[in-house]
Order: sequence, then C-alpha cells, then structure tokens
Amino acid sequence: MNALTIILAVLDIIVCVVLLVLVAIQDVGSGGLGSLAGEVDSFLDRAGGGTKEEKLKKLTSIMAISFAILSVVLYLLTGRA
Repeated sequence: MNALTIILAVLDIIVCVVLLVLVAIQDVGSGGLGSLAGEVDSFLDRAGGGTKEEKLKKLTSIMAISFAILSVVLYLLTGRA
C-alpha cells in the first residue's frame, strides 16, 4: 500500500462514520435517534438558511456520494479491478 491509498482509506473511514452519524440523527417521523439533536432545532432556525432537516439531507447526500466515489477509487487503486 502506498501513501495515497492509506490516506484515501482513512478519509473513506471518516466519511463513512460521518455518514452513519448523519443518518442516525435525522428525524424519521416522531421516533428514532433524531431526538439526540434536541435543542439544535432552535439554534439552526435562528441562524437561517433553511431548516435542520434540509441541511442534514443535503449533507447526507454529499457524504454518501463522497463515500461511493472514494470506495470505487480505493478499489481501483488496490489493483483488484
């Protein structure tokens, strides 16, 4: 493994963990782990620029696409293609 592969693997793991956290804190109706965010709603509403759900949805999409791209690049770099 060269340095680039190691750096991309670590970045892929970080993106994966962030993606898991984002999915876990999103509201799914009235239950789920979204209640962990608690008071964040009022802070984000005052900050403007969209609701918490919109920001989480957009960030989740970005992280999912980043995770997929990084995973494919890592697959190709390791010579298993």
